[in-house]
Amino acid sequence: MTTFHFKKSLLNKQLRISNKSEKIFPSRIFCIILGTLFILSLFNFKCSKKTDDKVKTDFRVGLVFDAGGKDDKSFNSSAWAGASRAVKDFNITLKDVEPGDPSAIEPAIRALAEDGFDLIFGIGFASAPYIETVSADYPNLKFSIIDSESKGDNVCSVVFKEHEGAFIVGMIAGMSTKTGTIGIVGGMDVPLIRRFVMGYEAGANFVNPKIKILANYAGVTTTAWSDPTKGKELALSQYSRGADIIFAAAGATGLGVFDAAEELNKLVIGCDSNQNWIKPGLVLTSMLKMIDVAVYSIIGDALKDNFKPGKQIFGLNNNGVGYAIDNYNKNLLTDEIIKKVEQAKKDIISGKIKVPDYYETLR
Repeated sequence: MTTFHFKKSLLNKQLRISNKSEKIFPSRIFCIILGTLFILSLFNFKCSKKTDDKVKTDFRVGLVFDAGGKDDKSFNSSAWAGASRAVKDFNITLKDVEPGDPSAIEPAIRALAEDGFDLIFGIGFASAPYIETVSADYPNLKFSIIDSESKGDNVCSVVFKEHEGAFIVGMIAGMSTKTGTIGIVGGMDVPLIRRFVMGYEAGANFVNPKIKILANYAGVTTTAWSDPTKGKELALSQYSRGADIIFAAAGATGLGVFDAAEELNKLVIGCDSNQNWIKPGLVLTSMLKMIDVAVYSIIGDALKDNFKPGKQIFGLNNNGVGYAIDNYNKNLLTDEIIKKVEQAKKDIISGKIKVPDYYETLR
């Protein structure tokens, strides 16, 4: 009896301890979990704060290109390069659309707006009326038109003084020609391209008053921006008439001018982006329009809540246009040519040299 009673008492004591442990154990687990969550929340707060201080993390940018497409190695490609650099440097999502047909431009811009993209670019003057229309329907979104102007309190219009850049490469062509004849192949016959032609002719005449200048346009529709076959045909014709240097201001159509230059071992001048690499040794220089810089800076400003509606003008005075010198063409440009060109740039900026502007003839 005594032994049994002792064992029973011991068993009851063990059971009481066991029951107590069962009550304590879950409460300890709960405390551990709660403490862990608290620590993680502090860590997450610090990380989130650091990200917010840098840039917005869910910013979406859309680009709608013109008929030339983003692989034209010229105007559109420069815009694409600026946006692509923004993707690497900022935490943004980028979507691009290549409509191909002009009738598809407005639906493409509107689709991006309906999807709530924070910043939408129209690349090229063909997008201007649609950026203006769609931006009015979506006042809380930001829009930018490159190479033209659109009205709107939420629109940034970027334009360039391309006639200044064309003047500079016209000077280079005028000082470099051996035949006394140079040419220019334009894309679509529109005021913008006539502005290039007028500036190019003025620059060439500035250094060589007796020079002969040939000018042709690839067409009067948007296909004039994407027809290398036509570009080559026009260039071969100009070369056959004595031109030894041709300025290709024609988007993707200009690639045909490069092919003609290679076929005949003549010189060509690139346009909008640095195209010196396309046919090494045959590209005298390239007239630069800093489209990539403009696109990149607008994205950066928008991310920092510093988006600036209105018109931004890029010219020689702010390095918005210029000419390219690199390892591909440095042996083609003499020190004398560079010296005269650099002086002309200063004189244009100061107003000493007045570059004729085709737009002014339309007023």
